[in-house]
Amino acid sequence: MLSTLDYPLLSGILLVCSLGLITLYSASGEDVDLLIKHVGRLVIAFMAMYIVSHIQVSTLSNMSLYLYLIGLVLLIAVLVFGSAGKGAQRWIDFGIFRFQPSEIMKIVVPMMVAWIMTHNSMMPRGAKIFLAVLSILVPCSLVILQPDLGTALLIAASGLVVVFLAGISWKTILALAAAGSLSAPLVWSMVLYDYQKQRILTMLDPWSDPLGAGYHAVQSMIAIGSGGIAGKGWLLGTQSRLEFIPERSTDFVFSVLGEEFGLGGFILLMLVYLLLVVRGFWIGISVEDTYSKLLAGGLSFTFFAYVFVNIGMVSGILPVVGVPLPFISYGGTSVVSLMIGFGILMSISQRMKPH
Repeated sequence: MLSTLDYPLLSGILLVCSLGLITLYSASGEDVDLLIKHVGRLVIAFMAMYIVSHIQVSTLSNMSLYLYLIGLVLLIAVLVFGSAGKGAQRWIDFGIFRFQPSEIMKIVVPMMVAWIMTHNSMMPRGAKIFLAVLSILVPCSLVILQPDLGTALLIAASGLVVVFLAGISWKTILALAAAGSLSAPLVWSMVLYDYQKQRILTMLDPWSDPLGAGYHAVQSMIAIGSGGIAGKGWLLGTQSRLEFIPERSTDFVFSVLGEEFGLGGFILLMLVYLLLVVRGFWIGISVEDTYSKLLAGGLSFTFFAYVFVNIGMVSGILPVVGVPLPFISYGGTSVVSLMIGFGILMSISQRMKPH
């Protein structure tokens, strides 16, 4: 039974995944084993999306609080006995696979915030906003301790956009913005690690240290720029084949795509991403209940933020924060969490008003 699947979303996802497999084969140095592993993870992710698409929205709403609490427990478990790698402790190792709870929180936090803003009708609106912001800050703080600033920012964005879509006043928005601005010096001095500060400074001038702190950004920009309009051709990217691009199968896979497929490949990818984002927001507009509207908007914005942060990072306009490119980068938990998000959108799409 495929009746629960939203075919515009499914078509866009299949297109991006296909382009991802082509790019990843080149980025990995034609590593067939890595490609097979990635295909296996995509199969698991599609199965998760299909299962979630069959869950009623009312059930998702009722599960929001419980999923959120389970997510917090998992984040605490990561800090206590999580598996470390590349200077961070972000995973729980189950032996046959590793699981990154922070990725799932990008889905769970919007669910929780949407639940807060649409339930407890007797609660004053100001109290709801306070509780919603608190429900965002707690998991973000736990993720920052791992440390994983990029994921924490995406979790914060996924929750705050739901608060915004709930229709808060501009006075409240300005107050939150002012509070964030005033806390920036405190965050810089007491929260950020030295390497995170260095990444922000490097973003401002990557050429100040092209062989050190700015190496990732500089090599990525060289690769993207050298692709020109038509690109150098599949499997013909010199920057990637000669291993100048770091993390070219994961965070910097877009650099490989830009070098080999050029501006044309970039435009094609952006059009498909745009299709997915617009369709997600259209689903939110076309349903009647508020929880579905908020959740669809939050999930669609989260996907947009994924794309924006990764491309901004590899293009040198944002700090390097380790965010994968959706359905293109090699990964496990991130792919599954994204597919679950689209499964939820497909479930919500069943409630769309006929046009």
